[in-house]
Amino acid sequence: MPSKKTDVTVQLVKYQKKELELKALLEITQAINENKSAAVLFDIFKFTCLVHLNIKSILLYMSNYDHFEKKISHGIKSKVPDAILSEKINFDKASGELNIEVGEGFSFAELENYLPVFHKEKMLAILFLKKKDEKEDLDLDFTQALTNIMVVALENKRFAKRQLEQERLNKEMEIASNVQRMLFPAVLPQTDKLKAKVTYIPHSTVGGDYYDLIQKSEEEVFFCIADVSGKGMPAALLMSNFQAALRTLLRSSSDLKMIVEQLNYTIFDNTKGERFITFFLGYYNYKKRELTYVNAGHNPPVLCWEGEKRTETLGAGTTVLGAFEELPFLEVGKRNHLKGFTLHLYTDGLTESFDKNEKEYGDDRFNQFVKSNLCLDPSVFHQLFFEELRIFSTGGEQRDDITLLSLRLQ
Repeated sequence: MPSKKTDVTVQLVKYQKKELELKALLEITQAINENKSAAVLFDIFKFTCLVHLNIKSILLYMSNYDHFEKKISHGIKSKVPDAILSEKINFDKASGELNIEVGEGFSFAELENYLPVFHKEKMLAILFLKKKDEKEDLDLDFTQALTNIMVVALENKRFAKRQLEQERLNKEMEIASNVQRMLFPAVLPQTDKLKAKVTYIPHSTVGGDYYDLIQKSEEEVFFCIADVSGKGMPAALLMSNFQAALRTLLRSSSDLKMIVEQLNYTIFDNTKGERFITFFLGYYNYKKRELTYVNAGHNPPVLCWEGEKRTETLGAGTTVLGAFEELPFLEVGKRNHLKGFTLHLYTDGLTESFDKNEKEYGDDRFNQFVKSNLCLDPSVFHQLFFEELRIFSTGGEQRDDITLLSLRLQ
């Protein structure tokens, strides 16, 4: 029968153990409450386990999307991987058995215990341990609880960081969207000489399409449409620079060849060939009844000759802007003796609309629609066309920005 002295000794050891555990818990929770960095939390956790608990060696892996990263390693003699693919880890909750597929030369054999950490069915971490004193027990329940507190706190910290990053991104997108709206003309003309109508349907908050109409004088009008490669803030900033350069050039010259060459140089200089812009620039002189244009790799606009009741596409020009430091070729298209005409400029998002069976609307279908609806008021044309496109694409998914700019000049 054990003596009273032995009972007191056992109780004292248990008390001291609980006191150490409480101290360990206090240090971790205090660090969490003080919002210490992940690196500091890992150091405190490692120190707490090695000093206050009966732990000699410790190895901690934490989940990071599709893999687990090694975060703590102390007292490990064998070689262990820095990262393990999530698909290589299998834990059977019923049996408590953990299986990890690792490459040749790696081993966890020296570590006696493992503790998986879960949160809502998702494994967040795996803790491997080796006892310091074989004669003393290792309180696995407490160790797991302590690990759980730290890991969940770190996961919450990471989630909060992602939220802040998402909020920052949303703010940037909002700014980019506002910048983009400022690039577009606020009002399009509705006069006897010129009627214009645009329909712009962005794929996301910030699109890559751009259109503009500049009346330089009573007798001169410029109009353009463009599509920037890429989306989001980079595309919006490039488009902003492009518009500023275009408007500056148009104030000083009506030479389309010079304007397009300068725009190409500006884009290439800014992006070093990593981004490009498809672009169509047109210029009409009412007095001369002359249309000149350059198509830089853009979808050819459809020109409707009002007197002759026929259509044609305007493809003369050059390649996309920004791909080469110098444009390899450049042709300025010209049409004379225009008594009146309608012009439909559009981006590829319009013709690359798909129906529920993944069938593309296509350029041919659009050209046929134009031929069937010649010389209409632009507003009427848009109403009829977008009803057709809506019916066609019902059940399909919009994949790009859609822009249609229609002009009727008399």
